[in-house]
Amino acid sequence: MRFHRSVLPVVAFAALSVGTTTALAAPASAAPNTTAQKVCGSAYKTVNSAPVGSLGTVYLTYNASNGENCVATIRKNPGTAVDMSTWVYVPDTGEADEDYGRYTSYAGPAYVYGKGHCVDWGGHINNVYVQVTGSNCAALKEHRVTTTR
Repeated sequence: MRFHRSVLPVVAFAALSVGTTTALAAPASAAPNTTAQKVCGSAYKTVNSAPVGSLGTVYLTYNASNGENCVATIRKNPGTAVDMSTWVYVPDTGEADEDYGRYTSYAGPAYVYGKGHCVDWGGHINNVYVQVTGSNCAALKEHRVTTTR
């Protein structure tokens, strides 16, 4: 009888610990908790995007009323903070903006005035980097590069 009394609290504590761990664990297929429009603003419409491997997507958006582009990098499965970035650059004007840090869901927004200009843009999640150059400039063909470091 004495043996059962000392084992019971240990078993109860173990069961409670497993239940707590299970309750706090993130779902294996958590959906992104934001959109490019939530990051950049509701007036910004997605005009281009590029996958960041299987980790997420970099979105290029444009606001026709003010001529600004906005870029946001959004993780497919939000979770523990990881290195992320987003950036946008207008070669014709030299205007650029970026956001870099450790984030749980998204990096950005990064804004530049881009009306009538080609834009270069990209971002990264963990060790997967995406760069798009010569983008959204009518008949010119853009160039995309994805690298893993």
